[in-house]
Amino acid sequence: MGLLVWLRLRRPNTWERPTLLDGLLDSPLHWLVARLYAVLLLLRGRPFRPGHGHSSTIKVVCLSDTHGHVVPDVPDGDLLVHCGDLTDAGSAAAIQAQLDWLAALPHRHKVVVAGNHDSWFDPDARRALADAARKADGEVDFKGVVYLENSSVTLEFKGGRKLNVYGSPAVPTCGGSTNAFQYERHLHPWHGRIPPETDVLVTHTPPRYHLDLAGVGCAGLLDEVWRVKPKLHVFGHVHWGRGRQAVYFDECQRAYETLMARQWKGPLRDLLPGPAWADAFSVLWYGVNSVLFKWLMLGPGTNNGGLMVNAAVVRGNTRKLVRRSPAAVVEL
Repeated sequence: MGLLVWLRLRRPNTWERPTLLDGLLDSPLHWLVARLYAVLLLLRGRPFRPGHGHSSTIKVVCLSDTHGHVVPDVPDGDLLVHCGDLTDAGSAAAIQAQLDWLAALPHRHKVVVAGNHDSWFDPDARRALADAARKADGEVDFKGVVYLENSSVTLEFKGGRKLNVYGSPAVPTCGGSTNAFQYERHLHPWHGRIPPETDVLVTHTPPRYHLDLAGVGCAGLLDEVWRVKPKLHVFGHVHWGRGRQAVYFDECQRAYETLMARQWKGPLRDLLPGPAWADAFSVLWYGVNSVLFKWLMLGPGTNNGGLMVNAAVVRGNTRKLVRRSPAAVVEL
């Protein structure tokens, strides 16, 4: 462990939150534009109006990365989504305990995908479990909880509204052989996989550069999300990325993602003119124009975007639940 890590001035690995010094030493331009981009998104307001064009709204309650915890005080709603890592052990018994808890909640529909720690769902990862866990294998009873593994379901709600939900557990390689549903980043499985009619996308991994600690997520998934443009994309996996972020699939977002994809180490590179500065200028230009267009020309409530939610409920890498309101609630 280096001195700066010991002093907590730099993070020990990419799964921890970057410190201020991390941002300034890696790329001050990235650090500054990421914060300006967050302000621009805030000024643009809600990315969509809940229930727009319908007689009722649908309340979606989002959870991820419970790691064996029973989350207290889960808000009621129409749809409960769990984005994986139900367990740490990955055994059938541990998964069943989580399913029993989810099934007892009052939500009309419940959808679950697996995470990399939920080894039992993946035959290859299951075979790599310790003997005791493997011998305890058996079937699990979903008890009405809908399990999605690279598959879709159409759910009906009050007022006749329907949502098309697609779920996938796939994650970029992040651990040993007991980690489930892993793939090499350059061999990602996303191209053309998600149905274009998807309203709610549920994945375990984040897309890259969105609520993923600026790079842990999957670039292939991001390309696929641009193709489908779901109204709501819920994920977890990167605990410190917990939160929500509006997405508009426009020039401002494209410029931001292009800048974030320009990876280098060291602040001196930012002093030189080049494409990165053009990307940064584009983020500001398109962002400011979008804010002015919304508030001066069309007024509030006119955006037609989507929402990404990192629904991890544990506090960073501590495996302890966040203190307040662990579940994220979204109205569609």
